[in-house]
Amino acid sequence: MHATLADVIADTAQNAIEAGATKVSVTLSERDGRISVEIDDNGKGMDAATIQRAFDPFYTEPGKHDKRKVGLGLPLLKQICEACGGGVTLTSEKGVGTHLAYFFDAGNIDLPPMGDLADTMVTLFNYPGNFDLIFTHRKGTDEYAIARSELADAVGGLDTVEGICLAKEFLSSQEGELRG
Repeated sequence: MHATLADVIADTAQNAIEAGATKVSVTLSERDGRISVEIDDNGKGMDAATIQRAFDPFYTEPGKHDKRKVGLGLPLLKQICEACGGGVTLTSEKGVGTHLAYFFDAGNIDLPPMGDLADTMVTLFNYPGNFDLIFTHRKGTDEYAIARSELADAVGGLDTVEGICLAKEFLSSQEGELRG
């Protein structure tokens, strides 16, 4: 089980990056007593047979993981969502990309805490590869959005300690403004 919702977001967004996507969009919305996440990517996508097995804990895409034969990310996601009065949907097209959407009842007693979104996003922005990641966080009527490429330009790159610290500081300030 994931300790925080930020861990869940990291796990599901990482899947999109690892699917060879050049563009990944992560949208977190907190509205009307509901927390929802949508992740869209233009990665390799999945065929119908793979989608059918994606929530099977004893299946993982062949070649995805060198040392293990099971994939627990999506099965655990489904379990967390359902335990918290929510649900999950997955659509994908081979060679086009994937759309993953999941939600939770924000008032559910079993809902994990949000966690450190700023730290999670800095980690995802620093994931290796040639991709852009756009993160949008909406809370009520307020929101902010930042792209990996824009953040890297603004802080002078995400490949130095100084750049990473500035990115974390910026994202923390945005999260702080949303939290009020």
